[in-house]
Amino acid sequence: MTRAPSLVPVADHAVLVVFDGDLGDATLARVHALDTALTATPPAGMTEIVPAMTTLLVVFDPLVTDHDAIGRAVERGLSAPMVERTGAAHVIDVSYDADDAPDIDVVAERAGLDVADVIGAHVSATYTVGMYGFAPGYAYLYGTPESIQLPRTPTPGPLVPAGSVIIAGHQCLITPIAMSTGWFAIGRTDVAMFTDDPDRPFRFDVGDTVTFRRSAP
Repeated sequence: MTRAPSLVPVADHAVLVVFDGDLGDATLARVHALDTALTATPPAGMTEIVPAMTTLLVVFDPLVTDHDAIGRAVERGLSAPMVERTGAAHVIDVSYDADDAPDIDVVAERAGLDVADVIGAHVSATYTVGMYGFAPGYAYLYGTPESIQLPRTPTPGPLVPAGSVIIAGHQCLITPIAMSTGWFAIGRTDVAMFTDDPDRPFRFDVGDTVTFRRSAP
């Protein structure tokens, strides 16, 4: 049975809605349904909605409204029907060659697999774009196969170039710019995460699906 989400006050100007569910399609659909309901009928004083993969933050003007009123609006929104959202499907070519995949041997060793098995697992999955965060164009994908899931390292590693395909836990990401992370770089793509369209600046939309394909040598 799905339990009702928790409503957590944040400072004097926000309510965090915490959904009781695992990272995945079902929880993300509940987040999106509430986002849609609050956007369609915004409560007085609401200034922003920030959806994530298992939470949704409702920001409000404390001079206009308060936590209780926003909480009641959230509860009304939670009764709205679920709306199926079908995103675009993307196929991304990836080089898993050693020069482009500095951490693939580490992933193989820790997972008890051959490098070929790591690549096979990675390309076998379908990933969903769950949210953007941390940096512009930083699209968090979920769906990494359990066989190659590793926790992120406690400290960031060396700088990896833009287009690096990195994994940690359930999640996968294509770095939009060169950066240092605690994730594992297992490949690299030439596909840029930024577009030339100011109305749609990022390659993916939340809810899109992504599959990876090994590029030709």
